[in-house]
Amino acid sequence: MSTLAALRRDVALANRIIEAAGLSNAFGHVSARIPGTNTFLLPTRRSPRFADPSTLLILDFDGNIVAGLGTPNSELWIHARIYAARPQVAGVVHAHPESCVCLTQIGEPHRVVHNQGGPFYERVALFDEIGLIRSRALGDRLAKALSRHHIAAIMRGHGITTACADVRTATVAALFLEESASLQLRMLAAAGGDASRIRAYTAEEAERLDDQLSPGIVTRAWEYYAAISQP
Repeated sequence: MSTLAALRRDVALANRIIEAAGLSNAFGHVSARIPGTNTFLLPTRRSPRFADPSTLLILDFDGNIVAGLGTPNSELWIHARIYAARPQVAGVVHAHPESCVCLTQIGEPHRVVHNQGGPFYERVALFDEIGLIRSRALGDRLAKALSRHHIAAIMRGHGITTACADVRTATVAALFLEESASLQLRMLAAAGGDASRIRAYTAEEAERLDDQLSPGIVTRAWEYYAAISQP
């Protein structure tokens, strides 16, 4: 299998994973930079459940369709402008996980509350603008918020975007971030709404778990989520 064919397979599978895992339903999209180019793979404008390697579009960073048939998602600018701004990023996930959305609407910042949250310490930005990212300018503003040390942005009332070195890591990061937010909400409810009672990890504690998005962890998580997302 060629490198591009393998990447197509991973992008399609990543889209199906975020739907199967409950991060998205009819909406959401995962992309990957094509190595050595100013282009990326993105599904057509359908639920991520229906992503297929053979129907992925190739777009450039200016939002133009380079190859493929069909209409891209209107939020293609999330992907195009993050890739343009961050050359080291090769995988982007945009999804709408409910727990992350809830955090934005109760004014609670993301806190590291379990081991898989370790890599997110001070690496989750808040994008406070309401609405869909349907323009180049909005894509640029999101990319700016998701600065070079951030893994993810939580978008107020909207969802999340993760940006990582490859599509598998970006997908696992999205899954771990929603898991973290869900636990945080449950802890907050159990504490009667008193956030001071949540024993969030300190910087030193989180640093010990910075490897939770390392290749070995990502490979194991990807294998599991890939298996449960198959038809």
